[in-house]
Amino acid sequence: MLVKKKSQLVMLLALSSGILVGCSTNSSSKDNSTYQYVYATDPDSLDYIKSYRATTTDYTTQAVDGLLENDKYGNLVPSLAKDWTVSKDGLTYTYKLRKGAKWYTSDGEEYAEVKAKDFVAGVKHAADSGADALYMIQSSIKGLGDYVNGKTTDFSTVGVKALDDYTVQYTLTQPESYWNSKLTNQVLFPVNEEFLNSKGDKFGTTDPSSILYNGPYILKNLTSKSEIKFEKNENYWDADNVHITTVKYVYNDGSDSDSLFTNFDDGIYTGVGLNPNSSTYSAAVKKYKDNILYGAQDSTTYSLNFNLNRQATNFTKKTTDTQKSDTKQAILNKDFRQAIGFALDRTAYNAQRVGEDAASKSLRNTFVPPSFVSIGTENFGSAVETELASLGSEWTGVNLDDAQDGLYNKEKAQAEFAKAKTALQAQGVSFPIHLDFSVNKSYAVGVNQASSIKQSIEASLGKENVVVDINQLSEADYNNTTYYAQTASQMDWDLSIAGWSADYDDPSTYLDVYNPSNGSYVHQIGLTAGDTAIAKQAGLDSFETYLEAADAETSDVIKRYQEFAKAQAALTDSSVLIPLYSLGANPVITKITPHTGAYSWTGTKGSVTYKYKKIQSEAVTASDFAKSRKKWLKEKAKSNAEYEKNLAKHIAD
Repeated sequence: MLVKKKSQLVMLLALSSGILVGCSTNSSSKDNSTYQYVYATDPDSLDYIKSYRATTTDYTTQAVDGLLENDKYGNLVPSLAKDWTVSKDGLTYTYKLRKGAKWYTSDGEEYAEVKAKDFVAGVKHAADSGADALYMIQSSIKGLGDYVNGKTTDFSTVGVKALDDYTVQYTLTQPESYWNSKLTNQVLFPVNEEFLNSKGDKFGTTDPSSILYNGPYILKNLTSKSEIKFEKNENYWDADNVHITTVKYVYNDGSDSDSLFTNFDDGIYTGVGLNPNSSTYSAAVKKYKDNILYGAQDSTTYSLNFNLNRQATNFTKKTTDTQKSDTKQAILNKDFRQAIGFALDRTAYNAQRVGEDAASKSLRNTFVPPSFVSIGTENFGSAVETELASLGSEWTGVNLDDAQDGLYNKEKAQAEFAKAKTALQAQGVSFPIHLDFSVNKSYAVGVNQASSIKQSIEASLGKENVVVDINQLSEADYNNTTYYAQTASQMDWDLSIAGWSADYDDPSTYLDVYNPSNGSYVHQIGLTAGDTAIAKQAGLDSFETYLEAADAETSDVIKRYQEFAKAQAALTDSSVLIPLYSLGANPVITKITPHTGAYSWTGTKGSVTYKYKKIQSEAVTASDFAKSRKKWLKEKAKSNAEYEKNLAKHIAD
């Protein structure tokens, strides 16, 4: 998950341990049909519709299919839908289901056929349960918002209908050219209503028998802090494309990173993400120097976030109320936040996770990846650079491309801080400003990263001006005040790392989540949706204005993306969050045959799924990977162009 996004309500990966899970999609094993690696955070739910945490979706996507999925080139292709049509006005999408796809119990027993009504029941369950990702569809499907808000209690007024057993139809409130890309998100997956009702509150617990399965795998074991195990669903409608028959994760909380390489080298794990701070790193490089791979960056953006309105102070090193007040005033000063952004050495920070050789390969400088979409022939990031330069001289010459640190600049940091200090001292603020940064004390890499943040900020700005106080918390306290926290009042920190990944193929999947008025992720910057006074004080009002203009443009994609570029520039200028890095582009050794799996920047039917993937006997060599990637990129360009050309055939007469 992997968190993305997303428009996702949840970080794609648990921050304390997501690196381990993230590496697991590029990994190895004892034989050519068993995949084995580690996991670090237990799922707390199997309700794939209600929960949008990666700790749910990364696993349940193996078990449940939706209408469409992604192929190896990122195209949307039939899954439970065999075909679809779109009305000329772009408001009605009609899907014809394949016959013969079945629901199975965790014991592999047939329960029922998948029918169109299951997709209607899925949307209803999302609405009735207050699903985490409901925001993604609530304003999209006609009548759904009124049902959710209680204006109507009759779900038949909602624009999702089973026209017959094998035809499901969605009516939208306005055209969304990216609607189909939402279908690989689990909030739009089906559920068997009879089974759902029979389970009641027990549906989607962590018991494998609490859900039904229509996907490539069946969950056979989920033992807390021990094992998660899937077995191939032999009756799956597309079983011929499931080559890995067993997927097994064993628990590792991140405290013993040395065991990862050792177990890979012993043939236990299918692959391994290399940790340069591990005592086994030099041995890994020596023995597997020809097998170390660096994949592409993905859509997940991790950022350093400010808490704009901190309410909880159970975990703080501040000793007086004055220090707390001074920190809050400083964080609300844009120049202060910009100074922190320019003071942060992202390369040094990322090196703690992936080593110096790979440190720059996964760096990211914008919340929306610069190559996520194109505006005509122009890269999205280039358009943002142009807009950003008009917002202040400090942004002149800033390079927002991926895989390099375009923001770290001590001189700019000191200049912005000088402006902030003058303004804050006039308000009666005393220095140094103390910033609480929380970290899971059992996650060694995270502790090292926190130390790197402290070192670079204090070195750039001076300890007499800013002190970063690292709070090493238990895993439970860390998760409850960051990853699992659902409200701004539960966010007990001044600085924290948050991750987000794309839900669907449009910049709104990122930017809408931080809309001060209704964004689903604003609690990750310490706000409650609708808290406009603090949002305005933090300089987010112009961001919201551009965002609303972009969201209102539904017919002209170029104009839409231009407005989103302005919104991204305004968000960057506000510096309420500071982009750090993406997932992907990390050093790994793997026996997964290159480019055999599904690919996508969005949804849950891309690289996280094991369908289509193949395992080979020996670790992939870097040269073979490079050849495969070159071939894949050429094929992908051709396939994507053909896909775009064929979209017209889905327009209804």
